[in-house]
Amino acid sequence: MPRKSSTPSLADRNAAQGGVAAVDRALSLLEAYSPARPLLTLAELAQHTQLHKSTVLRMLASLEHAHLIQRRDDGRYALGAGVERLQRVYSLSFSMEAVVMPVLHELVRQTQESAAFHVRQGERRLCLHRVDSPRPVRDHMQAGALLPMDRGAGGRVLSAWPDAADPLSRRIRRERVVTLVGDRLPELAGVASPVFGADGGIVGALTLTMPAERLESGFEPIVLAQARHLTEMLGGRFPESATG
Repeated sequence: MPRKSSTPSLADRNAAQGGVAAVDRALSLLEAYSPARPLLTLAELAQHTQLHKSTVLRMLASLEHAHLIQRRDDGRYALGAGVERLQRVYSLSFSMEAVVMPVLHELVRQTQESAAFHVRQGERRLCLHRVDSPRPVRDHMQAGALLPMDRGAGGRVLSAWPDAADPLSRRIRRERVVTLVGDRLPELAGVASPVFGADGGIVGALTLTMPAERLESGFEPIVLAQARHLTEMLGGRFPESATG
């Protein structure tokens, strides 16, 4: 029988509720890959997953059989052609709106304030999706509006990546969330957090806006948690912390 490690594996620590442990472990092998790490050795895969090399080898055999992993001539492992096939299917079925809108509705449900998703468009930012606060007093921005990049919480977040050097941008990259009052309009406050894609780059800013007098300290952790969730839904990895 295979040895059981005294240290829980990455998959064991992040097991799907009601899921299958072997599947969780196999998927943890695939999650080891990134644009910066497209080729991995057996030792590197074992280190990432915290699984014994013998266990990793058995799982690699199954993943190779499904064309999700391929072994190179130098002994390193890369993602296989099966991943490309799944990517094509995913591209045909993916809808940004279908992923983003439930997150915005959840933000509004939790806070009773307006939520939006902003993306960079040239030198400005586009309000791509929005859900209004149910309260009669609110800002009246609409989806499709173009806003400045250098004012407002959403614009400040989008401007902070990849390496803006001003103090506010450095703080945003470190804390992954920002609250600003009167930055775009004197009467408004905003809370924003970055959302990342599968390639590791920022794809948008999740924002919450409200009249300045309704700003609450509890909004920041809510926005941060939903930005993390949306990042995961888009196949990205939300950074635990950032420097500079």
